[in-house]
Amino acid sequence: MEPLIINLAPTGLLPTRAQTPHVPLTVEEVAADCARCAAAGASMFHLHAREADGSPSCDRAVFGDLVAAVRSKVPDAIIVTTTSGRRSPEVELRASSLTLEGAQMPDMASLTLGSLNFSAEASISSPSVVTRLAAIMQERGIRPELEVFDLGMVNFAKVLIDRGLIAPPFYFNILLGNVASAQASLLHLGTLVADLPPQSIWSVAGIGRHQSVANALGVAVGHGVRTGLEDNLWLDEARTSLATNLQLVQRVAAQAAALGRPLATRAEVRRRLGLAPHR
Repeated sequence: MEPLIINLAPTGLLPTRAQTPHVPLTVEEVAADCARCAAAGASMFHLHAREADGSPSCDRAVFGDLVAAVRSKVPDAIIVTTTSGRRSPEVELRASSLTLEGAQMPDMASLTLGSLNFSAEASISSPSVVTRLAAIMQERGIRPELEVFDLGMVNFAKVLIDRGLIAPPFYFNILLGNVASAQASLLHLGTLVADLPPQSIWSVAGIGRHQSVANALGVAVGHGVRTGLEDNLWLDEARTSLATNLQLVQRVAAQAAALGRPLATRAEVRRRLGLAPHR
């Protein structure tokens, strides 16, 4: 079977220490968690920066320190930095990590392909902002991690392709289970996957209690999965046991092993995504 890509989202924008003691917030904590998860089979790392007080950060210097710290622990890691619009709709703030240079420059950056509602707030990504972020990534040689929550976002990816702003191979993260977008069902996933452009590589993530089901779908039929405390704090659907990032990666690895599916190495992922050798 084709090796499975494991993409770890260790921190996100929202989890706090009050919610779980396991979420890594400092640069050192995130790097250490990524190293543990890399040893368990994670190959990609979707990173959010935090300020010293734990609040979300768009500071270029903080992102640079974060990328450097993860690379010091996992030299060949595929580093993905966020350009989320959940808290910062302005292009300049969202693109701060895209201007990093040298060893601090990310391999990839997230690109949410439209606006959407979460359970308590909206994430705004206007067509002009998405287009500008795609153009900056293209100028900088940073491959987009295309985030899809619903079918219209797949169509907007095709718009960007037609405009020559993104090139294959296309890496999609399909996020299921959000209250206002596609759900964690085989029907919803199949509809999205059927409409992906040729030369697409796709992983499956689940929001909250839907993470385990979505990850299982990715292990069974996808090219990869995204997992981590950004999407879900709990190990079980009943929310009786708080998870660690390592436990979530180990669960995916165990699912893959049960199907006889190997885990993709970081070198294999670089080759499949057309990324340069690690800096």
